[in-house]
Formats: sequence, structure tokens, C-alpha cells
Amino acid sequence: MPEKIDYDSKIPNNVDLADDRRLQRALEGWQPKFMNWWAEMGPTLETQGVYLRTAVSVGREGWAHFDHVNVPDYRWGIFLSERDPDRRIAFGQHKGEPVWQQVPGEYRADLQRLIVIQGDTEPASVEQQKLLGLTAPSLYDLRNLFQVNVEEGRHLWAMVYLLHAYFGREGREEAEALLHRNSGSPDAPRILGAFNEETADWLAFYMFTYFTDRDGKYQLGTLKESAFDPLSRTCEFMLKEEAHHMFVGTTGVDRVVQRSAELIREHDTMDIASHGGIPLDVIQRYLNFHYTVSLDLFGSETSTNAANYYTAGLKGRWMETRRKDDHQLLDDSAMLPLPRDDGTWESEEMQRILLLNLDLRGEYIADCESGIKRWNRILDDAGISFRFALPHPGFNRHVGINSGHHITPDGTIVDEQTWQDGRKHWLPTDEDLAFVRSLMRPVYERGKIASWVAPPRQGINGKPFDYEYVYL
Repeated sequence: MPEKIDYDSKIPNNVDLADDRRLQRALEGWQPKFMNWWAEMGPTLETQGVYLRTAVSVGREGWAHFDHVNVPDYRWGIFLSERDPDRRIAFGQHKGEPVWQQVPGEYRADLQRLIVIQGDTEPASVEQQKLLGLTAPSLYDLRNLFQVNVEEGRHLWAMVYLLHAYFGREGREEAEALLHRNSGSPDAPRILGAFNEETADWLAFYMFTYFTDRDGKYQLGTLKESAFDPLSRTCEFMLKEEAHHMFVGTTGVDRVVQRSAELIREHDTMDIASHGGIPLDVIQRYLNFHYTVSLDLFGSETSTNAANYYTAGLKGRWMETRRKDDHQLLDDSAMLPLPRDDGTWESEEMQRILLLNLDLRGEYIADCESGIKRWNRILDDAGISFRFALPHPGFNRHVGINSGHHITPDGTIVDEQTWQDGRKHWLPTDEDLAFVRSLMRPVYERGKIASWVAPPRQGINGKPFDYEYVYL
């Protein structure tokens, strides 16, 4: 049976909050501050009810309850996936030992840091998407935006619970700081660069939920392997919700490409801007930008921090338990491609444990390719020869070994002037951004949709596209 959640409680949970009065009081003290942050930094558009999925249990019988909810009344809860009493540490120097239910003193600072960084990304994306409701292309899309927003809010709760429950006063202070930093703030920006970028239009939102939320999937996947069991179980449940965010991105870009392809066929021209569509080369430039900003989130290709986290058992690899090696990596090596100042590439052999960020990034890139194939299939079916492509991982990088070099999307190392000359072909220009923004006029009528995007193939939870997903 799924665990019953008390809908009347302030904080629905499956962590026996009612039996821990001290923790309950601490979280109930944090809750009004969260609600103030939501009122100030959350969605701008006022609604009377949104058809939202709320987590009500983590049982296998289903964990999602759909209903129209007034967004400020949404029940942000704390849910961990079910505990496996026999779970053991799968990697690092503690491999084979029982997982930890409490934080070992020697790893306290590192674990807290990992939780804070993950926690900081969650409210950041809500802040970045604050204004998007004002230009939603349909009620279906508006509903999806709010669903992503409330779940990012719940993911913040998930990390704040860990900080409050396991890290004492320092944890409580860090939980407060998560509400004081703001995306793009000159004084107190979010910790990671991609979360200070603007998400000013819906094409950017679809790209963000495709590329940047996919980075989130891989980061959560490494923390799910953690020897600290409460963190592992928290991330496992978060991954269920993260899947919806990527669905919004994948199908969102699908629908933009679909609509552009229809307009190209209808008017027999690639120049569809005057017909209210987004040209394919503009979509490619948006793709280049969001992909490369998301690659920066993986950190430097070589990382002693990542190696230390792995050895300690704090953060594993993607699908660690399925890997066919010794899960220690001290004797393994791998090749790292390096750009040289003479404009050529060389490969250097390094200890595999120092290249864990590169390993995770490789899994991510392979996953991103699946979207490229989907979008190219849409063009193929329409008889259009244009092809989307992921740029070279060295292109437009601000973190890691490639950040000091000028590398084109095809991987050619060039001088600064050549790069600046090509930039307008590779990354969104001011004109591109202004044009896409000019298309962003809200469509709030049931069953209607903006001219630049195709309707979805199916609605939410078996409802039709013309269902009243949002009461305005």
C-alpha cells in the first residue's frame, strides 16, 4: 500500500516529522520564509487554480495526485524513497560497508557542500522562469511551467530537510542562505553560472528544461549512489519528478521544430520569420548556447574534488552498480583530449579517478544526442535537408581545460578574431533574442496555441489539449 500522507498537515512527509518536534518546529519556522520567497521570486502571473500533480506517497502504487490547486496552497512535502535495510556502499574506500544513516564527522563539510550546491539550483530556476507565465503559448504550456516550478520548490524542500535534520545550526544557516541568494543578483548570485542566466522566452525555457534539467538528472544520479543513505533516498525520489521537466523540454523543442517545418513546407522557404515561425538556424544557435552553458555545470574535466568525493563514498558515478570494474579506480586510466596553443589537439593519459567529471559529462552528451536525433527525424519526415547538431564540447566554454581557447562548433581551434567573426553564426544574437521575444504573445484561450509552436500530441493525465488546465 502507498503510505498515507496527511493532507491537513503543514508539511506532508514520510519522514515521521510528527515524532520529531524539534525538527518539525525548525521546518515550520523556515516555511513562512519560503512562502515569502515564493511570493516575491516565484511566478508573476496570478492564477485561480492550476491542474497540478502533487506527490502524495512514494509507494509503488503511484505517487501522483492530480487536481486544480491554487499555487500558494500547493503542499510542498518531504519525501524519501523507501529504505533498503540491506543497502551497502557500492564504491570507494568504504565499499561493502553498510550505508550511513548519520553523517560521519570527517565528511560533514563535504556532504553539506554537495547538498547546498544541489539545493541552490532548485529555487534558481524558479527565479529564472518568474516572468514566463505572462507569455505562455497555451494553457497546456502554462500548466507545465507551474508544474516544473512547484517541483523545483519541492526539491528545495528536500535539500532543506537534509540540512535541518543532519547538519545542526550550520545546516539551518545554509537553509536560510538558499533563500537569500537570487538568480542574476549582482550582490548574491546563485552558486553555478547557468543558474544566473536569463530565461526570457519559451524557446529558452524548452532548451533549459532539455539541457540544464538533464544536467540535474545526472547530478542527482551521482548523489543517488551516495553512502549517506538519506541523501541517496531523497535524490532517488527527486529523479521521478525531474523526468517530467525533461519531458517538457524534449516535447517543447519537438513542437517548435514541428511548427517551423510546417511553415517551411507551406511557404516553400527557410526564411519563415515573416510568417511567424522560428527559423531553424536560430533554434540551432539557442541549442548551442544552452548546451554549452550546461556542459560548464559538470565542472573541470580533471577534478581532485570529484576524486575525493568518490573515494570517500559521497558521490558515485552514473549507474555505479552496473559498472563492470573494481569501483575503486586507483589502477585505471583514461584519455583526456587537450587543446594546444598551436591549434592542434593532443590526448593525455590520466588516472580515471581524476576524470570523473569527464565520465559523467560523456554519459550526458550521449543522452543529449537522443534529442538531436528526434528533431532531425521531424525534419527528415518533412523532407527538409537542414540538420541539427551538438557543438564540440570545447565550444563556448567558461569552465575547464577548453575555457582559455577559442574553439568552433566543429572543434577547430582558432584565434580570437576568427571566433568573434563567427560568433553571430554560432550563438544567439541580440537580433535573434529580440525576434523570438517578439513572438511571445500569451494565448490563454482553451484549445488555442501560439503560431510559432505546434500543439502537443496528447494532454496531461489523459485530459485533452483543450482542457482548462489553468483557471485565470
